[in-house]
Amino acid sequence: MSVKEPPGVAVLYNACHDLIKGEPRDVLADQGIDACAHAVTEAFQRVGRQVVQLPVHNDVESALAPYPPTDWVVFNLGEGMEGRLFEEARIAWALEAMGYCFTGSGGNAIARSVHKARAKALLRACGVSTPPGWLFRHPDEVPPRSGVLTYPLIVKPVAEDASIGVGPQAVVHTERALRERVAYVVERYRQAALAEAFVEGREFNIALWGDPVRVLPLAEIDFSAFADPYARIVSFAAKWEVDSFEYHHTPVLCPARVGAGMRDHIAGVALQAWEAIGCQGYARVDMRLGDADALYVVEVNCNPDLSPDAGFYRAATAAGYSYEDMVVYILDVARRYQDAHGNFGFEQRRASHLTSDGDGRCLHVHGSEVRRRALEPVSR
Repeated sequence: MSVKEPPGVAVLYNACHDLIKGEPRDVLADQGIDACAHAVTEAFQRVGRQVVQLPVHNDVESALAPYPPTDWVVFNLGEGMEGRLFEEARIAWALEAMGYCFTGSGGNAIARSVHKARAKALLRACGVSTPPGWLFRHPDEVPPRSGVLTYPLIVKPVAEDASIGVGPQAVVHTERALRERVAYVVERYRQAALAEAFVEGREFNIALWGDPVRVLPLAEIDFSAFADPYARIVSFAAKWEVDSFEYHHTPVLCPARVGAGMRDHIAGVALQAWEAIGCQGYARVDMRLGDADALYVVEVNCNPDLSPDAGFYRAATAAGYSYEDMVVYILDVARRYQDAHGNFGFEQRRASHLTSDGDGRCLHVHGSEVRRRALEPVSR
């Protein structure tokens, strides 16, 4: 395949709309992937690239059979079939095994980020602060109020993204409420529940991309419409239910209104999180600002939503990129990386201190030195 002019781009995404677990409304997140795939495909068409929109109905191997890796690169939007656990990672592993050049992170990084408890342990081992958390497989594992847990807590399924399973009832203030929420997560989502200390403070989204990695303008969620500080969360409704109050009252401010020192600190922590998880291509790091300006990473999202109304494109727009620029750049990053490292280049990314992308568009100066650290085992 030519490095500069690939014969074709396959925009890969999952097209299954029946769920084996969770709430019926969770299918809205999958429908969002359909819309994103359509937008990405149209963007490549507008710039004159050969492109095919490729839904995966059953398995990625069959879907890609007519598109050999010598002739096609994959723009990977795959997130899995029927809500099955870790399907997003499996799709990336399959693409790796089949020899495709594809966008975004590899399967190992995706698996590390999707399992929230393991991600927390890995981040902490690399010096990145996250809220204290506890993993419960059954409500009977919740200890009596004895000082072990500090309320309020926010309870999430341990291996979901897109705010699936997160609503107003996810924030709990009592042992009884915690037990009920753990039971809900275990029974409805068929996985353990992660309970984290609720960080009452500002929430920032940090978009990162490139090789070497660079930070796009920071974004902040505006929760000013919520008087109750414990209602200030990015719930499922806020992301996906267009008729909800939450959806219309959680606007995003980008660039975020922060001073230069805090901006650099936030960007530096985001870069540390990227390195710890081993992200590639593009990612988003979500964090909360707690007491005494302490920063806590609450999520590392490999391959975040690239829809025209999503946060990643908002940050790219603030840096001077059009939608076409964004998707072409993401694809070019994947192609350049494969050209430099081949199919077996899995070494860690490194941070960059560049202030522009070479085309006159500004990128955030993070200012904080990021040290490479050996990854430690999740369990010791």
